[in-house]
Amino acid sequence: MVDILGGIAKALQLIVTGDPMLYGIVYRSILFSGAAIVLAALWGTPIAMLLSLKNFRGKTIIKGFFNSLIGIPTVVLGLVLFLIFSNGGPLGFLGLLYTPAAIILGEAILVTPVLISIMVNAIEAVDPDIFTLAKTLGASESQALLAVLKEALNGVLLSNLASFNRAIAELGVALLVGGNIAGLTDVLTTAISRYTARGELDFAIALGIILMVLVFLINMAVILARKAKWVITIWRTPQ
Repeated sequence: MVDILGGIAKALQLIVTGDPMLYGIVYRSILFSGAAIVLAALWGTPIAMLLSLKNFRGKTIIKGFFNSLIGIPTVVLGLVLFLIFSNGGPLGFLGLLYTPAAIILGEAILVTPVLISIMVNAIEAVDPDIFTLAKTLGASESQALLAVLKEALNGVLLSNLASFNRAIAELGVALLVGGNIAGLTDVLTTAISRYTARGELDFAIALGIILMVLVFLINMAVILARKAKWVITIWRTPQ
């Protein structure tokens, strides 16, 4: 118990004094996870809209496939990507293994099922007549799709937020394809694992505290932003 309390005290000291190694790890975690979400959104949003607004054979199977992938163990995906990115793998010639790019790409693949599944549910909850109405009023196909996406904005934000939480808290992908290289590919989760194994509990506890606080603050910021949007919308609505 004394060691734990001492570790927490040391952790708070490291956080307050702004230890450069500590905050370098935090910076990389936010950067890699944020980039992964952007990448996943670029290919995931069109897929979600297609699954939500179009009817085609096999649609239910594809939706079920993405839903089932939400719970894929990160270490399994990390192993698959390791084999693909390694020198003997099909993408080994790209030299991605043990680089930030490998972590970003791996986390983007990891969160894609989360993003698509939540976004599909959000878009399907929108009144289908909105798309038809937009087309009737002269909107192009893309403009009508944007109108639907705007109506599902809360669900879209939730899908991105859930994806970010999944990315920043995962360990398997970042460890196996990033290599946990200090100052280059170590992120919060992999650094916690490394410092715990070394017995440097103060640093591990500090990183754990920061991870929890970071996730909490980002979630609260999104919630407050959504609440502020609702207040502004109500205020601007003619009475």
